[in-house]
Amino acid sequence: MTDKSVTRNSLLAAAREEFAAYGIAGARVDRIAANAGVSKERIYGHFGSKDKLFEAALAEAQAEYQTKFGSPGDDPLEYVGRIYDVHHSHPQLLRLLLWEALHHGDEALPEADARIANYQDKISKFAASLGIPADRRAAMLFVSLIGLAAWTAAVPQTTQLMLAAMPEAGEPDMRDMVLELAAGILDRERAT
Repeated sequence: MTDKSVTRNSLLAAAREEFAAYGIAGARVDRIAANAGVSKERIYGHFGSKDKLFEAALAEAQAEYQTKFGSPGDDPLEYVGRIYDVHHSHPQLLRLLLWEALHHGDEALPEADARIANYQDKISKFAASLGIPADRRAAMLFVSLIGLAAWTAAVPQTTQLMLAAMPEAGEPDMRDMVLELAAGILDRERAT
């Protein structure tokens, strides 16, 4: 690996941590550079701007997480479980996506076409596993199940507060509850 690629990889790793913790507006390039062990000029030399560094860090995180999530494959319920497990054990991507949403709002996202194509592929595989058309309804179902799997990782404090008032009485844990709900949704879709 060349010095240039080592520097780039160090910057991306430090940027992912910084952006996940502070968002785009709160992240500091001097902190990213210090954590990467380089001068902040290296950030601009490699990426051009803090926004471009965020885009690169998010793209790298998405590529890494694609291998963790895998494909919906033949078992969409197992996929929902993987989404739940990955987001709860490695929340960095989810945090980056939330910061991206806060930063960009409704405006067009950079590199949207590649991301749309990736999601279309996943939705097609998901729909095929259920034997339903890969249409807008399948996409909305996919988004809903991802949301169900990821939401408690997105707002762990709210989840803790809601559950704190209710003593445990042998109920399933949160993951089991998410999968139970997802199974019911998937069974209903298969039947229609």
